[in-house]
Amino acid sequence: MQRIGLFGGSFDPVHLGHLLVAQAALEELELERLFFIPAAQSPFKPERKPAPADQRLRLLRLALLGQTWCEIDEQEIRRGGVSYTIDTARVYAQRFPGARLFYLIGTDNVRDLPKWRESQELARSLEFVVIPRPGEFQVEFPAPFRGRSLAGFPFGVSSSQIRARLKAGLPVANLVPDAVAEAIKNERLYA
Repeated sequence: MQRIGLFGGSFDPVHLGHLLVAQAALEELELERLFFIPAAQSPFKPERKPAPADQRLRLLRLALLGQTWCEIDEQEIRRGGVSYTIDTARVYAQRFPGARLFYLIGTDNVRDLPKWRESQELARSLEFVVIPRPGEFQVEFPAPFRGRSLAGFPFGVSSSQIRARLKAGLPVANLVPDAVAEAIKNERLYA
């Protein structure tokens, strides 16, 4: 049975925490493939407009340059509008029939899983995976969701913290991949 990892999010911008989560999932879940799936628009943050999709995709490509263990899937960006995980899960179920699908999420999303669109089908389709942030412990998944925590590399950084630092004129070196930091600086992104 094929083991496929799906990592959805806005990646606005991608940072080292994202890469560490992906690396831990790849190793601990023994994934054959891992897909980064940037969202067009989060249904839970309708007031927040992410950076333009082409900008987020370019930074994600820079962050993953040379990484043969993962791929970028642009389906949610191409679909446009609000991104619903169930739509993406259905595509992967058709694309990889019989595969075991793992969906990586932040611990802050776990309690809201029952509010996700078509949550019952989602709970049957995917196994959810989290890496607790520093200071957090095991995560309880609400029924009927299946999930697990990974040991991983807990890294206490978020995209919103990075955007705030950039807006304040503070450096983001060591928080994002070097190529991403350089592109953000050169193009004055998120300022």
